[in-house]
Amino acid sequence: MENITFDLSDLHRHGSAFYDYLRLRKHFFVDTLGWDIPHNDSVEMDQYDNPLAHYSLVLREGKVIGGARTMPTTSNWGQYTYMLRDAVAGKLVDIPDRVLNDQIETPLVWECTRLVISEDVHSAADRSLCLTLIVDGLVRVANAHGATELMSLSPLSLERALRQLGYGAHRIGQPYHNPGDGRRYAVLAMPARRVLHAHAAE
Repeated sequence: MENITFDLSDLHRHGSAFYDYLRLRKHFFVDTLGWDIPHNDSVEMDQYDNPLAHYSLVLREGKVIGGARTMPTTSNWGQYTYMLRDAVAGKLVDIPDRVLNDQIETPLVWECTRLVISEDVHSAADRSLCLTLIVDGLVRVANAHGATELMSLSPLSLERALRQLGYGAHRIGQPYHNPGDGRRYAVLAMPARRVLHAHAAE
């Protein structure tokens, strides 16, 4: 497995990886979880896939098997900022405005969204390695821009998974139940660093 990071200015350096990531997102979030989000028959792409976004993807033998998106909480693109702030402002009907107590806006905090790992990654060890590589890439991107903290709206199970991998994840918002996919979510935050020795890529 290998990690790549990029934004829209240099995605061309990685062939079809960005499009393949959008395709993986569509399969998981739309086809599997049934989310009502912008998509066509091939890919899922929303208003936060803009020039302020950065991406951390994992490839295995050239195929995208996981990834996530990140952007600073100072983002503004047209009428949108970043996902959680727009949710608190009532702009996103599928995320309750109570999900976060405060509207965070600082270059020190970056938001992570659209985390996905392919169902083709079968073993627990491979899924852990894939998640580690994705998050390590997000951390590197955030650190390179001066950020010290990451946050995300995530399934509750991700908090434990991140902590087992050495990230200091903790909840900063109240959990809620999503009736559409039946899962419980909460806002997680963590320092943009690991406290355990990083896995080596395979």
